[in-house]
Amino acid sequence: MIACVLCSCAVSARMSANVNANMSADKRTTYPATDSRITYVGRTLANEDGVSFDYSATYARLTFTGCYVALRASSSEPIEFNLWIDHPFAAEPDKVIRIDSRDTTVVLYTSSKRDKKEHQLLIQRRVEGEHGITVFRSWDIDGELRQAPALAERQIEFVGDSYTCGYGTENSVRTDPYTIETQNPAKTYAAILARYFGADYWTISHSGMGIARNYNSKFAGWYMPDRYTQTFDMSRDSAWVAADHPLRPQITVIYLGANDFSTRMQPHIDDYAAHYVRLLKQIKSNYGAAHPILCVAPKVSELCIQYVARAAHDAGMENVYFTGVFEGIHLNTNDNLGASWHPNYLGHQKIAYSLLPYVSTLTGWAVTDRPVK
Repeated sequence: MIACVLCSCAVSARMSANVNANMSADKRTTYPATDSRITYVGRTLANEDGVSFDYSATYARLTFTGCYVALRASSSEPIEFNLWIDHPFAAEPDKVIRIDSRDTTVVLYTSSKRDKKEHQLLIQRRVEGEHGITVFRSWDIDGELRQAPALAERQIEFVGDSYTCGYGTENSVRTDPYTIETQNPAKTYAAILARYFGADYWTISHSGMGIARNYNSKFAGWYMPDRYTQTFDMSRDSAWVAADHPLRPQITVIYLGANDFSTRMQPHIDDYAAHYVRLLKQIKSNYGAAHPILCVAPKVSELCIQYVARAAHDAGMENVYFTGVFEGIHLNTNDNLGASWHPNYLGHQKIAYSLLPYVSTLTGWAVTDRPVK
């Protein structure tokens, strides 16, 4: 299958259609997805099959010349990606593309103008791991693949649930159900904070997951401290070894607890704190004892703040801090809510505003007058 996405404007549109590529194939070069000139941000696995990943918000940067770029990729389920070409990472993508479950070639860029100008491409996974693993296999370019911008000096790691995944961020009706079409991690508090500080970011996140209990007690025995050790969200056997990868965040933000407190059946505080401390130890093991961690209690219950505070205290580690998001940040009435009572983009902006000074203090990154969006 060949799908075409013509990127000539910054209007978001979904494209997945059969077309006849009219560019001369003999002028193109095929580059493997593992080419070192491509920069990947997030947990990925590179091997002879390509570059595989499944966490929400994972993205790739590509620099190229020419007037034609196509991506060959596979996915175990149909999923969607944000795409920006010659525009900075923003809440609104230039285009939204779909990669089908079968082997798919997606034409990401075509132009009638042939010049020697360098173009910048950023493609970001919109949906979370339960929708399957994506494999980027190769890129077809009729010009030259050049070195993409490397990982930014500033990096942030986020560990979370549906809020961090971007669940329902493009909706404005709180009673609407979840769909992959309204999930967009570029509109989350995490992406907003990353843009504000000019940082690269990635997420280890999954909807419905908690520290010691998942939503309505589902998937007992498999919580976010377990998933944090995995390369793939949905594969328990995919061990992540931080030392083998270039990701080196200056701060980790944990935004978990809403699902632990779901359906009024929160775990005992001792159990919660023990699981939380296990996660903190894993993070410190990856990045060192001095690595700053910000533990954020969601607004599900003021009791959750006590739970998070207890965990931070029990850990006895340096540079572990906690805060809470209270009810007044965004209301559970009709205030900035997306699908299934989750915050939409405006709600996430409010959350980002509340966390911004903490990230600034713990990293030393200055607060400026730039917009928080």
